[in-house]
Amino acid sequence: MPSPVRAARLSLLSVAALSAALAVTPAQARQDKSQAEQAAAKQKLSNVHQELQALDKRQTATAARRDRLNAELAKQTTALAAAARALRDTDAQLAAKQQQLEQLQQQRADLQQKLAGQRAAIADLLRASYALGHGSDLRLLLDNEDVGRIARALVYSRYFQQDRVQKVQQLMASLAQLQTLEGQITAEQQALQAQRAQREQQSRQLARQRAAQQKLAAAADATYQDQAQRLAALKQDEQSLNNLVDRLQKQIDQAMREAAAREAARQAAARRHGGKAPPPIAVGGAGANIRGNLPWPASGEVHSYGNGVLIRAAGGSEVHAVANGRVVYAGFLRGYGMLLILNHGNGWMSMYGNNEALLHNVGDAVKAGQAVGTAAPPTGVNTGAYFELRHDGKPVDPRSWLAQHR
Repeated sequence: MPSPVRAARLSLLSVAALSAALAVTPAQARQDKSQAEQAAAKQKLSNVHQELQALDKRQTATAARRDRLNAELAKQTTALAAAARALRDTDAQLAAKQQQLEQLQQQRADLQQKLAGQRAAIADLLRASYALGHGSDLRLLLDNEDVGRIARALVYSRYFQQDRVQKVQQLMASLAQLQTLEGQITAEQQALQAQRAQREQQSRQLARQRAAQQKLAAAADATYQDQAQRLAALKQDEQSLNNLVDRLQKQIDQAMREAAAREAARQAAARRHGGKAPPPIAVGGAGANIRGNLPWPASGEVHSYGNGVLIRAAGGSEVHAVANGRVVYAGFLRGYGMLLILNHGNGWMSMYGNNEALLHNVGDAVKAGQAVGTAAPPTGVNTGAYFELRHDGKPVDPRSWLAQHR
């Protein structure tokens, strides 16, 4: 056991140590707290930085996936448009074949009626010939002594014989024509049956491609996490359209300058030769006189969308040009699907988007009211046939130019 002196000394040392510890604790505590707060702040900052990096990676991966989906969607939509146009062409061919078949059947009916008349005429001739001389020129010679009567009878007999031969020949020609018609009708019926089978196959393929396209569209739409991203994508799509319109307008302006130069050269050549050149052909376009009177490109419920309108037209229904124009663009554009743009001259353009099939190619002249495409089936809220008007490259409110919607 320690001695009382040593125990007392240890007790005094413990008290002194405890006193010293109590004397420095507040300062050290503040320092330790500051260091702990700094460490916590650094850790929090590190965590935030890691979260931002992870978010950036996720956004990058999402954007890459969206781009892949949009690229696949562009290919699928283009293939769908080709299939829809092929089906439409087949339907037109079927209608033409059906009309040809009906015409041939009508010709057959008319010919059969003609054959009935020819057969009746031949029967009448045979009866008349039999009544004249019981059908025998030799009997006329044997039974009559009057030469004049015999001569007259022979003339009548030859007449009946010639007429009978002629009518028989006509009958045979008509029968041959009927046989030819029957062959044509059979061939047309077989061709019609084959085209109907082709049409059924095309229809099934179109249905599969529609389902695949809608699935891709839904997958691409699902990559947008909130409304802000959708609005940003819409702005990006609008900018893509603006860039396309600017490029087209430059090409149109260049073509107009070249046309003006050719016209000036033509006028100068005409003046040098002392003649008067005819006036150039005017290019018609949308103007102030038709404001509020343009026909709607499609029928359906109308909603404003971007710089234009969405028309919930029935899937497969025709989309029509609102004025005379020429196709300057026909293809896929992200955000607008299968898009067709018409140049109307005088700085005017009209745009028709979200088509399932485009019915014209670049360079085609289109009349007002003529079908330019077929509407894709509406699948959601912001779907439908898209229509937009621009003047000098700037969007204008289409509702103020189109007739009152009913």
